[in-house]
Amino acid sequence: MRRRGWGAAVLAVAVVSGTLVVQGAGGGDAGGSGGDGRSGPIRTGSATAALTVADGGTSARLDRRDTAPFSMLGITWAEASTRVSGTIEVRTRDTARHTWSTWLRLDGDSGEGERGASRGGTTPAWVGPSDGVQVRMSSGASRRLPEGLRLDMIDPGGTTSAMEPAGFLMDPVDPTGEADPTGPADATGTADATGPATTDAPADTASPDPSSTRTSGPSSGPTDSAEPTRTQTQPSTGSASPSPTVSAPDPASPTATVPPAPPSTAPRPPITSREGWGADESISPEEPGYLPGGRIKAVVLHHTATSNDYTCAEAPALIRAVYAYDVQQLTWKDIGYNFLVDKCGTIYEGRKGGVDRPVMGAHAYGFNSETTGIAVIGDYSGIAPSKEAMTSVARLAAWKLGQYGVDPTGTTTLTAGASGPNYFRQTWDAGTRMTLPVIHGHRDGYNTVCPGDAYYAMLPTVRAWAGGTVEGLKLDSVTGTGVSGTTVLTDTAVTVKWSASTPAALVRQYDVLVDGEVAATVAGTASSAEVNLAPGTHKVSVRGVHQSGRTAITEDVTVLADPAPALTPPAATTTPTAKATTPAATVSPTSPASPTAKATTPTPTASPTTKAPTPADTTPPVFSTQPNLALRTGTVSTTAVPLTLKWKATDTKELKEVRLTAPVARTYGPTVTSASLTAKSGVATTWRMTAYDRAGNARSASVSGTPVILQESAATRTGTWTSKSSSGYLGGKSYSSSTKSSSLTWTFTGRSAALVVSRAATSGQVYVYVDGKKTATVDLRTTTTKYRDAIWATTWTAAAKHTVKLVVVGTGGRPTVTTDGLVYLK
Repeated sequence: MRRRGWGAAVLAVAVVSGTLVVQGAGGGDAGGSGGDGRSGPIRTGSATAALTVADGGTSARLDRRDTAPFSMLGITWAEASTRVSGTIEVRTRDTARHTWSTWLRLDGDSGEGERGASRGGTTPAWVGPSDGVQVRMSSGASRRLPEGLRLDMIDPGGTTSAMEPAGFLMDPVDPTGEADPTGPADATGTADATGPATTDAPADTASPDPSSTRTSGPSSGPTDSAEPTRTQTQPSTGSASPSPTVSAPDPASPTATVPPAPPSTAPRPPITSREGWGADESISPEEPGYLPGGRIKAVVLHHTATSNDYTCAEAPALIRAVYAYDVQQLTWKDIGYNFLVDKCGTIYEGRKGGVDRPVMGAHAYGFNSETTGIAVIGDYSGIAPSKEAMTSVARLAAWKLGQYGVDPTGTTTLTAGASGPNYFRQTWDAGTRMTLPVIHGHRDGYNTVCPGDAYYAMLPTVRAWAGGTVEGLKLDSVTGTGVSGTTVLTDTAVTVKWSASTPAALVRQYDVLVDGEVAATVAGTASSAEVNLAPGTHKVSVRGVHQSGRTAITEDVTVLADPAPALTPPAATTTPTAKATTPAATVSPTSPASPTAKATTPTPTASPTTKAPTPADTTPPVFSTQPNLALRTGTVSTTAVPLTLKWKATDTKELKEVRLTAPVARTYGPTVTSASLTAKSGVATTWRMTAYDRAGNARSASVSGTPVILQESAATRTGTWTSKSSSGYLGGKSYSSSTKSSSLTWTFTGRSAALVVSRAATSGQVYVYVDGKKTATVDLRTTTTKYRDAIWATTWTAAAKHTVKLVVVGTGGRPTVTTDGLVYLK
């Protein structure tokens, strides 16, 4: 293998034709930091390699080769308005482990970009520190790929070595070397040079500035060449170049006048500045633009569609890479998003111009002129963002909208700056006035899957956190008590405890109310307060005050306080659930702020009479059956494996409830002993439960488990089996057989197992053997076609090595069975 290298002298050449161009972008010391240890700009490096086009322009590739270190990549092309709907796949080599990744599919549309942008491209992918790459690309059918195809690699600096003059790009690896781990790319899709189009599987985007120019000039990237070359460019130190002539889809252009920074009705959350994450301002010297109307009417939520495997310490580097890709590869004036949030909840300033001002971003095609964009770093198609990330998004949205008096839970009317469809195939013309939620997803205004299915499903929660009442408020206990029937008996000094699902950062305060009057006020971070009661019967409740001013109040709990002998209890009290109120006033039972709110009238209490002292109940409940997990029947996916969680709790007096606190929050009544849940495959999940009695005593217990999917290819086969392919199968494939006595055997170590099959009206039967013993005959026939169906499950008392064998019965008239693997719980 022959390596081609370049010395520092080559860097004196301004432009050299070739397959590799490396740029060093930076106005500061490469060892500086921004969010990585020290403040200041960090030098980023970028390299480009032209793709080899073949098959009449319908496919392109870059053979596997060594590169200088990089952490983010994307594929770009000459036409900024072109959208590639075909298959674009890359794989990379990990710098530390020297192993090659599996093929990663890139989204073929990063939006139409900025005014004057000369290149289009995919959404960039964060791959972590890498030093090798391979690319394959296909448009499908006879459609041609766009001109000027190239791979762009970004080294964000700070976490990997900057792409300094000693870099190189290796010759393609000998074809007799390491085998390709998968087959060729699927040839599906097209290269469409007319901009966004409705598709069945729309690509994720980082949407363009609505004032963008759709140019058709020559590619600014390198052309195919046998010999790669390398150049080094210095950051610009001059003023911004004049803006080009614009043919803008939005009727209004961002104003150059700096608008005021109005105060907000919500507190400003902590925000890491551009300097904090190490932005090199020299690569984007243009002045910022501002919304033409000077006010924000809506917040558009995005995901970056990059890997979720990054650490929070890597987030600044990831943002620098996105910034460099947007500016240097796609030729945008700045990073497209107004704000970014990492999975730990840290908020970062995106596009420059002032976090407290209405900065014009490039994130929501056709709607940039009235919105601000917040992107959570990661891909949230299959999993929702962390609670920390969503909390920060809600806080940030509330603050920005509060500057302009906009209700985060409401709707708004936006004027479309461009025609187009959205993800839901709704179409409109430029100039159409559209009603959208104030906080909405990118897919609501553009044909993209962004912000991902799982994140989009959580948007109602984000809206409620940003501007609703204190959600899920519940009075948990009044401690220092005894119990008689359903009435709490207590001394005059008590501790009131409560819980809520709204994050504490969005709660202004909690008030403990005794007989309707405030007895104690604590911060929104508190979950308990001590109060002193006068002897006698009282109604105790808790009021949560959201930062919006809206409030929620729990139902009253009747408390009988007496420092002397306890008293006969009054009539039974209401169950302590939350009711919502408007700021400083009670909401009617039909209040839109809390659809489940209800007004109640406390039951009059009976006149107390003296009785013998009742000792306080201080004994916590017990789990007579510890929490345990078992697989169950149902539809299986990699993100949702069906499970049953079982338990049994008892108390010496009266059990109040059992709460599941992780990984999801649920509350179960005292007689409930099981729940049907799901868990992500391949991930160890701990299920935590707490049992409460009426006196507020509690005991916790937990159980952990990892569902593991074994593909049918992992089984030992006998007889005749045929492989079938479909997106409906786990991993895209399954095995089918109609030959009697053909079998599949899986061996594993676990405590529960389930067979996964595909079912139809013509499906046959199978015998199931466990550890060599026939245990069941299972009929796969069903009137409704089902994929990934866990049809049979078994559980053992403890984890051990087991075998599960499936044998084809050869049922008359319908002998065929299709299996999709086995799931076991370890």
